[in-house]
Amino acid sequence: MTRTAITPGVYEHYKGKRYFVLGLSRNTESNEVCVVYRPLYETDWPQLVHRNADMFFEQVEVNGMQVPRFRLIEPGM
Repeated sequence: MTRTAITPGVYEHYKGKRYFVLGLSRNTESNEVCVVYRPLYETDWPQLVHRNADMFFEQVEVNGMQVPRFRLIEPGM
């Protein structure tokens, strides 16, 4: 499923770290849609990162249960 919109704001990864989602981007060569976000913790890598939108929105298995890889916890821009 190709995503065309995302709610900007703070998302929590299923492992517990938080990120601020800025929006979606599209690769001009492959047409792949990605989610652009920045970590809300100190890192030694670039401030902005992206992940394939299909992977960002997918469900993952944790302790035998399906949970979202990322979940919106605080909408806002």
